[in-house]
Amino acid sequence: MSDLPAVLQKVLRGRRNPVVVQSVRSTGAAVVSYVVALLLSDEPAPLTAPLTALLVVQVTLYATLTTGVRRVNSVVAGVLIAVGFSALVGLTWWSLGLIILASLVVGHLVRVDEFVPEVAISAMLVLGVTRVGATAWDRVLETLIGAVVGLLFNLLVAPPVWVEPASRAIDDLASRMAALMTGMVDEVSGRPSVAEAASRLHEARALDNDIAGVDAALRQAEDSLRMNPRVREGLMFRLVLRTGLDTLEICAVVLRVSARALTDLAKARTEEEPLFAPPVARAVQELFGHLALAVHSFSRLVTAQVSTNAEEMEQRLTAELRMARRSRDLLAGLLLDQVRGAPAHWQLHGALLADADRVLDELDVDRRSQRLLEELDRHSRLRYERRHRLRNAARRVRG
Repeated sequence: MSDLPAVLQKVLRGRRNPVVVQSVRSTGAAVVSYVVALLLSDEPAPLTAPLTALLVVQVTLYATLTTGVRRVNSVVAGVLIAVGFSALVGLTWWSLGLIILASLVVGHLVRVDEFVPEVAISAMLVLGVTRVGATAWDRVLETLIGAVVGLLFNLLVAPPVWVEPASRAIDDLASRMAALMTGMVDEVSGRPSVAEAASRLHEARALDNDIAGVDAALRQAEDSLRMNPRVREGLMFRLVLRTGLDTLEICAVVLRVSARALTDLAKARTEEEPLFAPPVARAVQELFGHLALAVHSFSRLVTAQVSTNAEEMEQRLTAELRMARRSRDLLAGLLLDQVRGAPAHWQLHGALLADADRVLDELDVDRRSQRLLEELDRHSRLRYERRHRLRNAARRVRG
């Protein structure tokens, strides 16, 4: 009995998990469409209906609406092609090749996108049976049943909102970037080998793959916010997350450049020489330490729309950026003195300062607010232009 509260907690967490919710929704839609197809279709096992419902009920309402229309178009196109071919020729090797070629061409013409193979599949399945006419229209009916049930399921049982997974992906990316900065800080105070410095550079380059994964999660979250009755301010959520990822992507590029500069510095010195003089090393460590904390605070601020500590995160980010700028100014003076005495690597030292300036500029709170306002203005203009085109089209139709 003592484990009962823990089990209930797992069940409640599962109810909020988008993967669990989506699995239950897809299963329910498939079963309901099969039952309806049994009542309305003459087929003894109308599996096309649950198959269509399973494919139509996507992770978002927006994707469901667009996918449902394209899938129905692909199946109907394939069935019509099969009916036409059955009236002229039977099923032979050359007629099969012709129907596949024609189906693929027609699929591109009717713009069913990823469902182009479905046109050929539908045509082959219908052409391969004996009662082509009856089977063809039964397949169309089953497809329509599956598509309608899938659409109704998303209207009655709202699809999950994928903002939290996207927010976690952004936080994970920022944590990896901060960990990489911390690793670079550890190398600055010692005498890292070229291999050690190059390993940090490889880690920085690997951030590109992480960014691609976060971008995919963010696109899914953006689709889940479109046309979703559970979300009132979907546009703002999308813009906050998208601009936040854009900023982290720029910082990742800058971080890769900094890792390259440290690698070149490691190559240019002898094994007995430190990477920096002790006062400069401490300043670099302090700067990169504050930048790592600032990147983490920025990601928490971006994802604070799903929490209650947005103001606290903004204050923390502002404080970290202020301390980072002080460390940057201190490092600039120390590097200037070092360049005057030993100007051999002035360009690499200057590159580190320039990279720090770019990161500070990208993470700036005021810059973030300005970027959000610009994106809001751009979307407002696009909506106005779209409505203007629709009104003009309506006037031409009435005229």
